[in-house]
Amino acid sequence: MNTLKTITLIAALLAVSSFSAFAATPKDLPAGFTTLNIGDQAPDFSLPGTDGRQYTLANFGGSDILVVYFTGTHCPTSHGVMGRMLKFVDDYKDESFSFVAINPNHNSGLRPDEFGHTDYDESFEDSKRYAEDYGWTFPFLYDGETQNVAKAYGCLATPHVLIFDKDRKLRYNGRFDDSRFPDPATVKHPDARNAIDALLAGNPVPVETTRAHGCSTKWKERNAHVVEEEQQWQSFKATMEDIDAEGIAALRKNGTEKLRLINVWATWCAPCVEEFPDLTAIARKFSRREFELITISLDQPNMKGRAEAFLGKHRAVMSDKLRKTVEAEGRTTNNYRYIGSSVDDLAEALDPEWPGPVPYSILVNQEGEVLYRKLGKIDPERVRNVILDTLTRHYIPAEG
Repeated sequence: MNTLKTITLIAALLAVSSFSAFAATPKDLPAGFTTLNIGDQAPDFSLPGTDGRQYTLANFGGSDILVVYFTGTHCPTSHGVMGRMLKFVDDYKDESFSFVAINPNHNSGLRPDEFGHTDYDESFEDSKRYAEDYGWTFPFLYDGETQNVAKAYGCLATPHVLIFDKDRKLRYNGRFDDSRFPDPATVKHPDARNAIDALLAGNPVPVETTRAHGCSTKWKERNAHVVEEEQQWQSFKATMEDIDAEGIAALRKNGTEKLRLINVWATWCAPCVEEFPDLTAIARKFSRREFELITISLDQPNMKGRAEAFLGKHRAVMSDKLRKTVEAEGRTTNNYRYIGSSVDDLAEALDPEWPGPVPYSILVNQEGEVLYRKLGKIDPERVRNVILDTLTRHYIPAEG
């Protein structure tokens, strides 16, 4: 087995999805997956760009170097690298250099919680929005529909970089650099940059192959795993416990590592019922991050069964990650029914700015500071963005 194939096998075993234990082992790679060796010719392709044009390999002819950069819209590693990638493209703009980004992913290969670091889907339309929002001036192509180009180039993860010479022979295959964090100071090995500098100088590439680290390519074939996870989610039971104003004050104070979105609702409240799917969709999206949806029902004691059934129907349940943190706090659930007679006591405990009607929601940070409050139905897009802005869209190095 040659060096590149050995490295590719190791990378396949280590290219782990950012949000789960699913790894791209050889058996998980789709039919037609090909590993490119150093010296191999760049495969041709025909893909739609987010700029409305159709691109083939010939569109990038004439330059001495071609960089094919596989990346997606959901991956925190790609988000962390993006600033350095954009500087990389700008630094070589006056050289004989071509750069093309390709999205290899398809929505069907991801669980809802794997979108917990992004406000974009892995679709052509959202790839277009992604490129526009971040000011990309180079072509961004979408391969998610067939994924044939990702298979032909051996894309294991996002980001995954392949660099070709003037004859479009492969000269570098692997990671962009060795850091998953946004701070350039965390980079020790700028491998793609080193490869470009060597090629421009007419020298051999110092390190030709590296591990492509990041989020594993989301193949359509992974849908079976997504379905299995969905069945597990549907099997979780929604529970509800009684709570008084003192207990609510403790929840409001927070003091955990989690953001808390606290919603006051009732089954007899039409706007509450209407907005509930948005709340549980947010909870599912961030179920593997430091986040918790807490619901507080104002239903009367004789309506508790109806309220619990409603919670179950709309999947107001806890992920395994959330359940562990809740149990560590000495709690049993994230859904409560307020048992006090005074709504004023509830308001004072939760948020003195609440005027009384429901639904009412507040998003608090780890110190209990209000990041968002809303009387009436929430704006789900705004809530998602506040959560992402606070928890970040990329990985954060551990302190110390």
